[in-house]
Amino acid sequence: MNIPNLLTVLRVALIPVFILFFYLPLSWSYWAASGVFALAAVTDWFDGYLARRWEQSTPFGAFLDPVADKLMVAVALVLLVEEHANLWLTLPAVIIIGREIVVSALREWMAELGARAQVAVSNLGKWKTAAQMLALVILLGNPPQLTLWVGIGYVLLLVSAALTLWSMLQYLMAAWPHLSIDAEKK
Repeated sequence: MNIPNLLTVLRVALIPVFILFFYLPLSWSYWAASGVFALAAVTDWFDGYLARRWEQSTPFGAFLDPVADKLMVAVALVLLVEEHANLWLTLPAVIIIGREIVVSALREWMAELGARAQVAVSNLGKWKTAAQMLALVILLGNPPQLTLWVGIGYVLLLVSAALTLWSMLQYLMAAWPHLSIDAEKK
């Protein structure tokens, strides 16, 4: 167990803490939940950076890192959908979570074919993640009342959802030669 892997495990361990803060009936609970989520988002960047820099990439880290990311984001989105209960948050949440399911399945299937590199993470995915994390930090830190900050959070989440769809389309186009009927005949 190295430091990058410990940071990834910490991100998973922060999920119940994040949920607890979100539901506390205290005036500062939104800020606390947002802070825990922001800490998790920073560890996501930091563990990858350290693993590359110190050449400490491991199979365990390669498996758990994307799982931890998806869990934190999915939990945040589910909590926010419940709290805000509107189309502006629900639709992007469904798009983001749905895309993660589709792309994860696609990557697994492509790996079985030995073509996993064709659906590797792209720069567009990194921009999507940045917009998504910033949107979630803003939305988690504010009560569900339409204020300037919540509006900015909604806009960033919509941008993230659009980038999510675009990146999913890119992954599907890259995998299309393996998905088409003609690929079966070869």
